[in-house]
Amino acid sequence: MSAQGCLAANDWICGEYLRSRSQELTDATVQHIWITAVSVAIGLLVAFPLALLARSRPAFAGPVLGLTTLLYTIPSLAMFSLLLPFFGLSAGLVITGLVLYSPTILVRNIMAGLESVPEEAREAARGLGYGPGRLLWEVELPLALPALMAGLRIATVSTVALTTVGSIVGKGGLGNLITDALTSFFKAQVLAASVLCVLLAVVADLLLLGVQRLLTPWTRAGTGRASRGPRLLRRTKTESTSTSTSTSTSTSTDSDRTAADDPAKAVG
Repeated sequence: MSAQGCLAANDWICGEYLRSRSQELTDATVQHIWITAVSVAIGLLVAFPLALLARSRPAFAGPVLGLTTLLYTIPSLAMFSLLLPFFGLSAGLVITGLVLYSPTILVRNIMAGLESVPEEAREAARGLGYGPGRLLWEVELPLALPALMAGLRIATVSTVALTTVGSIVGKGGLGNLITDALTSFFKAQVLAASVLCVLLAVVADLLLLGVQRLLTPWTRAGTGRASRGPRLLRRTKTESTSTSTSTSTSTSTDSDRTAADDPAKAVG
């Protein structure tokens, strides 16, 4: 069957569709990526302070986790319908809905990552005079990165899938093509848009996995490289030990000098 014939026959696999609708597919893919990236970025900015609040003040942990879980249980169609009076038929409606979903995963993973930091690392840093802010950014966050990045990967893949639901307001990226094709049962368009959506999720996950491996080399077995996490822990412990040794040596030296200056006290 010829290329033109596959469109007329409404085949699932049709090269002519890809050639004739390439710009439409590109525009939908770009919109899908943009909505996903903006939603995840804003979601991370919202989830991070919520996770810090829940961790630093245990009384807020229950309400924060409960609220984020409650938001996640709302069906996406219902969520977008509730937001419709505030945002109208705009991309802002879809982005806001996706932002409200992402903290469920991100808050829990950020908290889990921070709680997994060894207490000895915190104590060593405090012994060196690290304040709460410096302790968080220079010790806790680097060691919590594996859990944080794992949560970010899950949230991103989930957002790629949920973005398609935005087609109900015409802002669903590839979801627009899928919805239109299902209405007319245009097989080639359904398959092409669905495959692109899956590829977006896979590529996004692989990219974030690559970033995670670059930022957390100590999680890779058999690399033969000095890992940043253990190295950071060893550094704080070594500096803390050096400080204690220096203080002890200084005290001992002062005592020796006192004994030399006053033999009577030394004998006493």
